[in-house]
Amino acid sequence: MRTFASVLAIVGLVTLMAHAQARRPSPRGWAATQVGGEWVDGEYSGGHWVEVEYGRPILRGRTNIWASGDQYGKGLLLDAPVWRVGADESTQLMTPVDLQFGAFRLPAGRYTMFADTEAMAWTLIFSTYRAAETYREAGLLRAAGFRRPPALWGAYGYTPERDVVRTPMKVSTVDRSADQVTIAFVNMTQHGGDLMIWWDDQMAMTPFRVAP
Repeated sequence: MRTFASVLAIVGLVTLMAHAQARRPSPRGWAATQVGGEWVDGEYSGGHWVEVEYGRPILRGRTNIWASGDQYGKGLLLDAPVWRVGADESTQLMTPVDLQFGAFRLPAGRYTMFADTEAMAWTLIFSTYRAAETYREAGLLRAAGFRRPPALWGAYGYTPERDVVRTPMKVSTVDRSADQVTIAFVNMTQHGGDLMIWWDDQMAMTPFRVAP
């Protein structure tokens, strides 16, 4: 009897693990760089950390996820008005120093980050919406009567009045596919560089620097 019970327990555990794997959320991602410092006697001195936290959805065999023409990028929105630049919890950028994106100054702080994706012409958006830690939290805020809740899950409920900076991104089609959404700081100097977003064969970049 004990053996039979043990077998049932093992079967139940395997089933639970398989179910958990099937429902596993997208992995979390993190990108970071230091700007404004310098190497002195073999050590990095000064500078400021700029960081991005985001979810990293996986293609899982999907092809042509961006589509084309009027449908470009629409399949990734899932009924949201803009792309969350990842998956699950809203993507966030944290900076302790003012940054300059083209003609636009982003004051030091924590921002949710979205993208308005049009073919070959994205707009990167930094907003003062707080990132809800769970979908349930965002739902409770809506249920409490907030017509425009202070926190979002992903990009659901996004509206532009909390935008701080909207800056264009140069988009290109590359000859290889990124299986997961990848956000990275590239072409960096101590004064700035490019913020890059890459998924499947679409790569978008926008330059930034430490604000004067």
